[in-house]
Amino acid sequence: MNTPDMVALVLFGSLLLFFILKVPIGFSLILSSAITLIVCVDTPLQIVPQRLFTATDSFPYMAVPFFILAGNLMSEGGISQRLVKLANSLIGHLSGGLGMVSIAACMFFAAISGSSAATTAAIGGIMIPEMVQRKYDRSFSAAINAAGGTIGVIIPPSIPFVTYGVLTGTSITSLFIAGFGPGILMGLALMTVIAVISKKRGYREDKRASFKDIVIGFKESILALLMPIIILGGIYSGYFTATEAAVIAVVYALFIGVFVYKNLNMKNLIRVFADSAVSTAGVLLLIAAASVFGWILTSNNIPKMIAEGIMSISSNKIVILLLINLLLFIVGTFLDTVAALIILVPILFPIATAIGVNAVHFGMIICVNLAVGMITPPFGACLFVACGVAKIKLEQIIKSTLPFIAALVIVILLVTFVEPVSMFLPRLLGAL
Repeated sequence: MNTPDMVALVLFGSLLLFFILKVPIGFSLILSSAITLIVCVDTPLQIVPQRLFTATDSFPYMAVPFFILAGNLMSEGGISQRLVKLANSLIGHLSGGLGMVSIAACMFFAAISGSSAATTAAIGGIMIPEMVQRKYDRSFSAAINAAGGTIGVIIPPSIPFVTYGVLTGTSITSLFIAGFGPGILMGLALMTVIAVISKKRGYREDKRASFKDIVIGFKESILALLMPIIILGGIYSGYFTATEAAVIAVVYALFIGVFVYKNLNMKNLIRVFADSAVSTAGVLLLIAAASVFGWILTSNNIPKMIAEGIMSISSNKIVILLLINLLLFIVGTFLDTVAALIILVPILFPIATAIGVNAVHFGMIICVNLAVGMITPPFGACLFVACGVAKIKLEQIIKSTLPFIAALVIVILLVTFVEPVSMFLPRLLGAL
């Protein structure tokens, strides 16, 4: 008899084997699901393509390709350069100013892109060469931009928030509003680390921007800064949904890039659309593959079994949340954020509900944990992007990321146990 224990053993065992063999995550999920169906579950394999299709046949998921395209259009259209200039005029004179500028620019760009990898690439491509030229250590520069990229999926719009909202039925609008608190806290924590390290190493920018420079910086970037206001304002006011907001973001970015900044032309537009299509395909493949994996889990009551196991360890809310954070942190080092959400949310969400954690608050806990996973070795997506931009090997960046990981772990604990960090704004604006 094929028990849930046997199904879980084959499912996770085969998945681990494919990870060891370095099979891409999406294909690992599909193959481990197919093997489990053949070995343990009396279900025809036709269910795999059916689930792959139905998983992405969702109106809210249409926001994913449009937010990816909007972020790429804004990056190619000259927005990232203007955001960097604005951030530099505000804080560039401080100790470790260029590093802080990178984080501030990542926070600005996060409010446009919804993607950590895109944020790291867009800002890192500008800032890492500049920091190296100013005598910053190359691995430290890369680590700063990798860490800043994690904010890309926390400050809205956010693809993981869309995914979590679809999976749990939680208001995506509320999730978007709640993301500002943790996102700003992450930025401040990273800037603090940069300030401490830069003071020890003597990284300092002496020139303070004049009031005129600051005004020019705001003037040049105002159209970029208006984008999140238009998106979130329209969503919250009820004029359009998150999916419709993503389409509006594309139209806005296209108009600004072509007719205002004039950085977009037919040649680079073709490249932007092609890159966005490839990125979208990768994300949606993960969503589809993880949904098959998650369906096998839920149909065999494995989430219930795991939940009962966690609850049997302790009934104390603090202990359970610490265990959930530990699990999320470990999984985040191996799995892509979207795939991890689809697999783990059906397991962990009932536990969070049972111990009285608000759905929006839990969304922040799980997404911040998985965002930090993007800079934890061995599979941190932002690490790979930053290494590619800085032209260094992965092992060269790991030591430099450790202080940032430590700071972000503190942020995770604050987000988990100090509820107002996430819930203050949604409650203030009546979004709950």
